[in-house]
Amino acid sequence: MSKDIRVLLYYKYVPIENAEEYAKIHLDFCKSIGLKGRILIADEGINGTVSGDFETTQKYMDWVHSDERFADLWFKFDEEPRDAFKKMFVRYKKEIVHLGLEDDDFDSDINPLETTGEYLNPQQFKEALLDDDTVVLDTRNDYEYDLGHFRGAIRPDIRNFRELPQWVRDNKEKFMEKRVVVYCTGGVRCEKFSGWMVREGFKDVGQLHGGIVTYGKDPEVMGELWDGAMYVFDERISVPVNRVNPTVISHDHITGEPCERYVNCANPYCNKRIFMSEETEAKYVRGCSAECRAHERNRYVSENGLSRQEWAERLEVIGESLAELTGA
Repeated sequence: MSKDIRVLLYYKYVPIENAEEYAKIHLDFCKSIGLKGRILIADEGINGTVSGDFETTQKYMDWVHSDERFADLWFKFDEEPRDAFKKMFVRYKKEIVHLGLEDDDFDSDINPLETTGEYLNPQQFKEALLDDDTVVLDTRNDYEYDLGHFRGAIRPDIRNFRELPQWVRDNKEKFMEKRVVVYCTGGVRCEKFSGWMVREGFKDVGQLHGGIVTYGKDPEVMGELWDGAMYVFDERISVPVNRVNPTVISHDHITGEPCERYVNCANPYCNKRIFMSEETEAKYVRGCSAECRAHERNRYVSENGLSRQEWAERLEVIGESLAELTGA
């Protein structure tokens, strides 16, 4: 299958005056060339993932680089057979990364242009992974870690990034006196979080420059010591990283078989992210539990136009009763 689409991943912390107005200008240009994706523009900088054919993405990169504020902006890209997005969104937010420091003792957010951890290239980061005296901390959400992570990395018990500072404070004694290196998908979260760790008093803090994306493409390390796949926030959901000895570490929520396909539970009141193959999804109507499979608002049932009889028959096959669970 030919790969005629480029997916660009990028960010830059740089002051943007009238950022809300610039977001509108940015959106107009993206739509004018047919680009698709999701971009955040804030007073502190820009962060985006976009996709399009080679000509379209080149036009976009040239346009961005023509602005002196973004002349050295680093685009990381993948070549894919299809677009990673269906539409184009450009939104203004106060921050491109929110650390949740509203109740912090300091009266200001972290500015990565002033305070951040030491940049580590992929080779240096690999050395850190192999060093028993170095703590490797994954700064992503738990569901991202569960799909794939660096071997030996710590998995914070968090559902979103803004919970990470408190988690670190609660577990500070485990690695306060050690060297700590952090990583995230493309680097944007680590820029701010490593700076927060420095401000918090950690003496030796490093970050994987360019994130997992860059590590996987480096010709010397080739993604080695990464297990599983990398979660991405677009239509692809996951992409490979390790080109030396790839593995699958996640398992189907129902069968326990190796599986890297993420879905959301069909019960809208649950919406839990689970691994599930297409076959399992159809058989179990995308429910993570008996209650969710029989929930009256099960989205799989409505999306696929299943009649009540067809729904009941599928549950009967797996030994569950629709009538009992719905109270009908």
